[in-house]
Amino acid sequence: MKSNQHFRKIIFAFFLLLTTFLQAQKKPNVIIIYSDDQGAIDLNCYGSKDLVTPNIDKLAKSGTMFTQFYASPVCSPSRASLLTGLTPQRAGLAGNASEANDAVGMPGDRYTMAEMFKGAGYQTAHIGKWHLGYKPEMSPNAQGFDYSFGHMVGCIDNYSHFFYWAGPNKHDLYRNGKEVFYPGEYFPDLMLKEAGQFMEKNKQNPFFLYFAINMPHYPYQGDPKWLEYYRAKGVTYPRDLYAAFVSTLDDKIGLLLKKVKDLGLSENTIIIFQSDNGYSTEERAHFGGGSAGIYRGAKACLFEGGIRVPSMISWPGKIPSNQVRDQFAVNTDWFPTLAELCKIKIDNNNFDGKSLLPVIKNSTTATAHLDGYCWGFKKMWVARKGKWKLLGNPVDTSNKGELTENDTLFLVDLESDPGEKTNLASKYPDIVMALKKQYQEWENHNKPN
Repeated sequence: MKSNQHFRKIIFAFFLLLTTFLQAQKKPNVIIIYSDDQGAIDLNCYGSKDLVTPNIDKLAKSGTMFTQFYASPVCSPSRASLLTGLTPQRAGLAGNASEANDAVGMPGDRYTMAEMFKGAGYQTAHIGKWHLGYKPEMSPNAQGFDYSFGHMVGCIDNYSHFFYWAGPNKHDLYRNGKEVFYPGEYFPDLMLKEAGQFMEKNKQNPFFLYFAINMPHYPYQGDPKWLEYYRAKGVTYPRDLYAAFVSTLDDKIGLLLKKVKDLGLSENTIIIFQSDNGYSTEERAHFGGGSAGIYRGAKACLFEGGIRVPSMISWPGKIPSNQVRDQFAVNTDWFPTLAELCKIKIDNNNFDGKSLLPVIKNSTTATAHLDGYCWGFKKMWVARKGKWKLLGNPVDTSNKGELTENDTLFLVDLESDPGEKTNLASKYPDIVMALKKQYQEWENHNKPN
């Protein structure tokens, strides 16, 4: 009799454990892969003819990719917007976090995506680049991440893990706020190891992984096999250096996705891929190497090449596969989109982003930003509504065209002129006035604090 009761208790405990496990698995895992300084068309699936990127291309085919997706023009504001669902100004970081001034960073009181997931019972991890501030209250562990591994500044050498800038040179590699040392080990491989261990540990629990890979941001340190490949194909400097780094990025993402598959998590994992901003033309980036195709501009400006980025989302069986969406969308939209997909209640009125789920489900659904959208960076600004885009005080870091004193206000019809070659401001003064008013209202609402 006692043995039967003991047996029933074991069976009951087993089914309770199984039920708990199955309930936990109903919550999808979420992985955001955030690449760094990747050009608007620098993937084969986005039209590049000279790059080899089979893994990201496969990810795009497994889900829905966006052709008119926007972020901020430089690293820190883009990441702040992603993680808060707010414009950089409202997120408290309108420019890059400063290595020289630790007061410049995203304030610790901002509600982050990691905090949302953590509150919903998820395990959360940041792996890779941070670049959102250096004070303790600005650190990943203080912003909702249970686990953190990576570098805090904007870029590092991938082998020494030092930040080389104006000096003194600084070692920058941390795990949960404690400095760690892996001299000579390739940083992207360290990222993969850390991410793999995190997923293994939490494969029976829902997790959120922010995989902020520091590629293809300078220094260009791609796999030698890819450098040899591109040079053999006749790809010239500096495109050869950049291309090798992009294909190395694709290799690493392929390994990350393989790990997800090997753990049996593919069917229950939402994966987002996006670049943080356009390709760099800085000296450290050899003055280029990336491409925005027909689009004017590059990193650090508000022409399309600076803020239009590759972006896609995949969730097998839950999100339409092999789909393309041309509707206007912004990286602030990922926060409410993921909340809806994961059935986490948030107050959507608190965010600048809008859920992309209606657009993802239906190709004919209008953009969620019918009222328009605005950007502000340094003295530059943009007001966008429909096909019209008004740039104030424009700068072109790609040098694809001349700007004169008559171009202080630069109006573009993106449908007929996606390359932003022709200023229509003098031809359509009423549209200029309306968009300028839109920006002024946005500016009043988005004053930095």
